[in-house]
Amino acid sequence: MYANEIAAIYDLVHEGKGKDYRKEADEIAALVRSHRPATRSLLDVACGTGQHLRHLDGLFDHVEGLELSGDMLAIATDRNPDVTFHEGDMRSFALGRRFDAVICMFSSIGHLRNTDELDSTLRCFADHLEPGGVIVVEPWWFPETFTPGYVGASVTEAGERTICRVSHSVREGDATRIEVHYLVAEPGGGIRYLTEDHTITLFPRADYERAFERAGCDVLYQEGGSSGRGLFIGTRR
Repeated sequence: MYANEIAAIYDLVHEGKGKDYRKEADEIAALVRSHRPATRSLLDVACGTGQHLRHLDGLFDHVEGLELSGDMLAIATDRNPDVTFHEGDMRSFALGRRFDAVICMFSSIGHLRNTDELDSTLRCFADHLEPGGVIVVEPWWFPETFTPGYVGASVTEAGERTICRVSHSVREGDATRIEVHYLVAEPGGGIRYLTEDHTITLFPRADYERAFERAGCDVLYQEGGSSGRGLFIGTRR
């Protein structure tokens, strides 16, 4: 969940760090169609501020978004007035329709707390898929690929606003705890200091694969991807 002030600068920070939503949307569309060429509809789960959907809307006949954070959802809705959005939890949503593809990007799946939640989430995804439909999930790091003590830093200049972001990641049990600090400076508002903490579960690769299988999907793992954390691609049997 993102508070309103951080939701408002979220895109500026990540685009300033080099995130290219248009390029990623093109890659997502190509990947989905490589597994289901006739894909016409897509649901983006944990869609955030709707930046992927902004571009996916022109690549598929019908797209929708699901987001838990009301503040993020408000930005997504303003950005994509012709797209249908739903406020809901990835573990338990029910939209009453099926899609050719369901995606969950930017490691949002890692915010689940345990394998029970992972299983229920993948079942939800599969329940919203047409037979033969495709699920694409971008995971968080695996336990063996996470770097304890990692420090990230960026400075973004957007118009008259400058945003400094510093993060520190540590391992706590089977999860990553990320502490993030922001300095936001602008002529009309001076300098504001914001903080947030995230706990992101370090699910092993096998946990993801079992969750896909239990949801009735064949699954493969593709290394690389825009984040370097790879992608899971599931096909509903």
